[in-house]
Amino acid sequence: MKKQLKADLALLLVTVVWGTTFVITKNALKDIPTYNFLSLRFILAFLFSAIFFYKNMKNTNTKTLLYGTLIGSVLFAGYAFQTLGLNYTTASKSGFITGFSVVIVPIVSALLLKRMPKGSSIIGVLFAIVGLGLMTLNTDLTFNIGDFYTLLCAFAFAFHIILVGKYTTQVDSIALAVIQIGVVGVLSLIFSFTTSKPFIIPTTTDIWIGIFITGILATSGAYIIQNTMQKFTSPTHTALIYTAEPVFSAIFAFILLGEVMSTKGIIGSILIVMGMILAEI
Repeated sequence: MKKQLKADLALLLVTVVWGTTFVITKNALKDIPTYNFLSLRFILAFLFSAIFFYKNMKNTNTKTLLYGTLIGSVLFAGYAFQTLGLNYTTASKSGFITGFSVVIVPIVSALLLKRMPKGSSIIGVLFAIVGLGLMTLNTDLTFNIGDFYTLLCAFAFAFHIILVGKYTTQVDSIALAVIQIGVVGVLSLIFSFTTSKPFIIPTTTDIWIGIFITGILATSGAYIIQNTMQKFTSPTHTALIYTAEPVFSAIFAFILLGEVMSTKGIIGSILIVMGMILAEI
């Protein structure tokens, strides 16, 4: 099996895991504040990763710390906006709007490389914008605040994919992933203590199960896989694989939460997926 095919299959597995997190996170946010949840999730992921990959962490240098801090800060912005958005929008809508990041990746990549996007990319963006409007705009053509936060998260995740693709070949990819996870945990903890609500240590099993699933599988495992596998594929190719994430999020939201999209929402989600694929081909 070719290295790129192995990388693609591994990244597809990541999208399945991430598809479940929208439902898990939305349920957890009923009982625990946003940054409180993020800090527990990412600190747990960091401790697990640092212990499991201590040999990689021993060789961490200044360049790895610098790149990890930069990428981790962008990743924190993505999760902060996404988790805030989930307080005000549905898990399925959040999944599709987050998936809009894969449309942004080829456009930003083209701008950074100072090349005009291909016609298919432009058409894909137009499809996705129309789809996003159908999914998120109310009858008076206004954004739900949760949808707006989630759109900001999509831009942050797009830059995260690009930055990982740029720097993961220059340093130890596992150490880079662990550092960025730690940065998200520290920033989340700082924001948690500076908000009005007190820091909460969960006492229910359901929340801890959610923290372990999102922390160990969806954070530690997923980002180490992404950082390692992106050596063998491009940021644009990675983004194309991630088009499956909103589909999985909608499936899990329907099965676990009973969320059913409106006809307008279904048409919008189809247009977004079509736009994603057109932008990446």
